[in-house]
Amino acid sequence: MASSTAAVNELPAFIWDEALIRRYDLSGPRYTSYPTAVEFDHSYPVEDMVKAAGRSKAGGGPVSLYTHLPFCAHLCYYCACNKVITKKRDKAMPYVERLLKEAALQAKLFGGDRPVKQLHWGGGTPTFLPRDVMKHLMAGYGELFNLQTGRDRDYSVEIDPREVDPDTLPTLWELGFNRISLGVQDVNPQVQKAVNRIQPRDMTETVLNEARRIGFRSINLDLIYGLPYQTPESFAETLEVVLEMSPDRLSVFSYAHLPARFYPQTRIQGDTLPSPQQKLTILHNTINRLLEAGYEYIGMDHFAKPDDSLAVAQREGRLHRNFQGYTTHSDCDLVSLGVSAIGQTDDAYFQNNHDLPAWEAAIDAGQLAITKGVNLSRDDRIRRWVIGQLICQFRLDRQQFAAKWQEDFDRYFADELARLKPMIQDQLVADDSRFLQVQPAGRLLIRAICQIFDFYRKEGASKRFSRII
Repeated sequence: MASSTAAVNELPAFIWDEALIRRYDLSGPRYTSYPTAVEFDHSYPVEDMVKAAGRSKAGGGPVSLYTHLPFCAHLCYYCACNKVITKKRDKAMPYVERLLKEAALQAKLFGGDRPVKQLHWGGGTPTFLPRDVMKHLMAGYGELFNLQTGRDRDYSVEIDPREVDPDTLPTLWELGFNRISLGVQDVNPQVQKAVNRIQPRDMTETVLNEARRIGFRSINLDLIYGLPYQTPESFAETLEVVLEMSPDRLSVFSYAHLPARFYPQTRIQGDTLPSPQQKLTILHNTINRLLEAGYEYIGMDHFAKPDDSLAVAQREGRLHRNFQGYTTHSDCDLVSLGVSAIGQTDDAYFQNNHDLPAWEAAIDAGQLAITKGVNLSRDDRIRRWVIGQLICQFRLDRQQFAAKWQEDFDRYFADELARLKPMIQDQLVADDSRFLQVQPAGRLLIRAICQIFDFYRKEGASKRFSRII
């Protein structure tokens, strides 16, 4: 086993093959869940979620607690998140009071005594909340859930550096957060103006340096490529600025221009966007530069320093993926609160209403706001495990599969292995009869590889998914 791992580690991190990219760069899910959200049933009974939570409670173990905070003071034109644009900070407290009502319902269902190993505030802009409102929310969670203080907790929050005052970071630290993610997107002033996100470099740098001084770890920066007026040269300059800041993690997302689906994107003129070829060049140069700078390629659009917990977890085969992206907490069921939030147990997914007034009405009536979801069959769970191994560890061990599922991999996936053959011939994947190993040329196309094992995508992905690259 050790020698096999050593051989894997000797492979180059990735190989850029433009012909293969063009062949396989179709639409595909990001696999933050399997089955994907497209398969969620709009007539999913709330009783099914209650039963799933009951099974989760009986099983015990730690949980992850996610909160969706939808408010933003500014509209970023590229954004496709579920958000409410407002300058009225007094909207925050009524929302938080409802969150705590929802939390009381869910704590009863899932078991409030289970340790919360992972906690995340996403948005929107979580730092839109005034300091007293943040404190009120976390104090309420502390009464309802078993919040942790140990070093192995992973309590993270998304931060817009434009929404940070001198008290923000000390308050978050005091409330128990130990990891942050900063939205940057691009440092070029022309690009920033075109997407309505003016954020000078020193603003971002000040927040990052202060976070480090306080003790936050695994600090992540988000970048987006494919935005208006970006060129390979301009994005390379942005990347150098970011590398000087030396974040622990980097997320480099592809902008998908879908103005028909996301109204704010109508403010972006299509003729200002880089061409598909320029986007490919930006991505190619970015991956090369980050690897050269010592970052490890975690997968898809994520990079981390070798000593970061994500990189360590991937090397040790412990990396996991859920609606919060890559995570080290594979053992946690996901309790999710707030408008549009998605929860997860071992055998079910369930999502709250996307519509804020409808979510508010359900909570005010003392009811759960679940509007859709899916119960997982055994086949769903098997395929989720396989896709998880490939997208997180870049390899699948047939013996491990057999031990976990009491199934013969080659028999169970005979059809999929036949359809995988062209990818093996193209050296995206290697198969030595024990391991399926994603090859350097396949890392970038991992979503296409995973799609082979997706029962719901046997006819290919629909246009509801973004392009893989």
